[in-house]
Amino acid sequence: MTTSATEHRLTTAQQAVVDQPWDARVLVTAGAGAGKTHTLVRRLDVLVEGEELEAGEILVLSFSRAAVRELTDRIERHAAAAQRIRVQTFDAWAAALLNRAYPDTDWGTYTFDGRIEAATEAIDKGAVEGGEYVPAHVVIDEVQDLVGVRREMVEALLDRFQENSGFTLVGDSAQAVYGFQVSDPDQRADETDRFLDWVRATFGEELVELHLGDNFRARTEAARMALPYGAQLQRVPRERAEAAAVAERLHGDLRALLLSAPNFGGLEDEFVRSALRDFPDTTAILCRDNGQALTLSGMLADADVPHTLQRSARERSAPVWIAELIASTGVSHLSRERFEELLGGLRVPTGSSPEALWRSLRKVARGSGRGTLDVLALHRALAKGRLPDDLTSAQSSPLVISTVHRAKGLEFDRVLIIEPRVLKEPPQVRKKKYDYDPAAEARLLYVAMTRARDDLYVFDAPNSWLVRKDKRIDRWYLGGRSTWARNGIELIGSDVSHEQPPGTEGIHQEAAELRRHLLTEVGAGSEAELLLLHGVPVAADQSPPYAVVVGGRPIAVASERFRTDLHRMLRRTAYSEVDRWPPLIIGLRVDCVESVAGSPAATEAAGLGTHGAWLAPRLCGLGRFRWYEDEPEGDNG
Repeated sequence: MTTSATEHRLTTAQQAVVDQPWDARVLVTAGAGAGKTHTLVRRLDVLVEGEELEAGEILVLSFSRAAVRELTDRIERHAAAAQRIRVQTFDAWAAALLNRAYPDTDWGTYTFDGRIEAATEAIDKGAVEGGEYVPAHVVIDEVQDLVGVRREMVEALLDRFQENSGFTLVGDSAQAVYGFQVSDPDQRADETDRFLDWVRATFGEELVELHLGDNFRARTEAARMALPYGAQLQRVPRERAEAAAVAERLHGDLRALLLSAPNFGGLEDEFVRSALRDFPDTTAILCRDNGQALTLSGMLADADVPHTLQRSARERSAPVWIAELIASTGVSHLSRERFEELLGGLRVPTGSSPEALWRSLRKVARGSGRGTLDVLALHRALAKGRLPDDLTSAQSSPLVISTVHRAKGLEFDRVLIIEPRVLKEPPQVRKKKYDYDPAAEARLLYVAMTRARDDLYVFDAPNSWLVRKDKRIDRWYLGGRSTWARNGIELIGSDVSHEQPPGTEGIHQEAAELRRHLLTEVGAGSEAELLLLHGVPVAADQSPPYAVVVGGRPIAVASERFRTDLHRMLRRTAYSEVDRWPPLIIGLRVDCVESVAGSPAATEAAGLGTHGAWLAPRLCGLGRFRWYEDEPEGDNG
């Protein structure tokens, strides 16, 4: 799903990018499906082999974990000299920089933007120079999505090393879809192409600008229908009034073009469900927002259609085999040979090689001895959420439900796009109601329409008018007839407690048996629910405790984060108290079983040994409150 349809020989334009010297300042504009990932892999190979840079001297950053996974996967499969180069998201790199430069600070208590801002300050103070390598060449993908604090961080990085390093920047203004991270509409407009303007102004005549215009993704006319609009979106005028008029026309044209594609139908139709269930290749249903995605995912789950709900780029889970590896040895360092022996008894991701897994783990747990893995360092990296991005990607099913934003950088054989909303209101009303940004809407639709290799369809929008966003807790919820009604809540990755191994907190079961159960009986797609254990709140700002129940068996408890958010969501005013809690929250699924690390004393007390690593379920979906036994989905409004 994350790779191009076919590998291809380099075009003249791609070869020009690859052949630039290590100290060149290169800006590459690359249209949708232009083979930029293949070009970057070859570029990295030349930087290592031809330009003789060490892998550690090449810093590779990208905006999304999807793009990181794609580039990492392609490096593993097709790179020759660049195998040891590590690709990271901006957020992961900033966190690693801060943890190395200021290890005594608990950066986990900072927001994502807070860490980015701290990393920018650390760069200015020389923190990058304190590492093992100073970057000789910086490669940055998806630069069109650099806005706000991330843009400022990258500008600080390039400015800091502009005298002694080169860079390769790749992006496409037509695919800039993350402007929404800037809340103020006027500031958002100012951020459009601001980073590209800075690069051109800062490096002037030294900047080498190249363009990749061919398309290697789309194999049919249907998949190519939106491609001509890429150049038009790149040329949207800067003057705001003129820009709005041009962008609104482009959005209308793209919407009309999409609506000319065949209609796939909706999930109410059994034929449609069968067509999704039985299709042998990859399919994506792309939604306007996560409320639609959660609604569709729930409908698919109810219809027993296997699928993956695409996570937020910031939700990461460590695969089961890492905790099992830590638990399988009592030594502090592992040799490569012993690592591969232990790995032979573990369930590792399909298609992964021992060499690639060893290389990934050594990025965060390199032993002091030659060719060894530091098990204690691996435990710390797992506990702090500092595993490499390529180790934290979930195994995906052929059918993916995603927002357009989360599908950025991905491609699929078949793409179904939720019909865009009708724009009937006059602009002044529409802007007030929807904060309508025609340029952003046009680019978003363009990105959606250029994800397909073969087939492109319109998909009927689900009935999600009761699914709304609670901005106070940054979660979707299920509303009701009254404005204050709350009948369900979105579950996110941090909603299962990691304080203690399952079985030892809130529910009392034999922890070793529960571990075996999680290994063998619980998996992605398993139906789950949350059961109220009693009616006494854990704290004044929290709900009572909930157990995670799968197959009728309690297997974990909800986290403090979940209890706090549920309390805040159900509290009508700042001065009122919550007078009742939903006894049962249904309609959830297990996203995966993941590795967790904590105190070795916790596993020892649970009878699991002194390794300090265990397993826990991760939940997803829009949970529905069951208020009464005889009213499965009542309206508390």
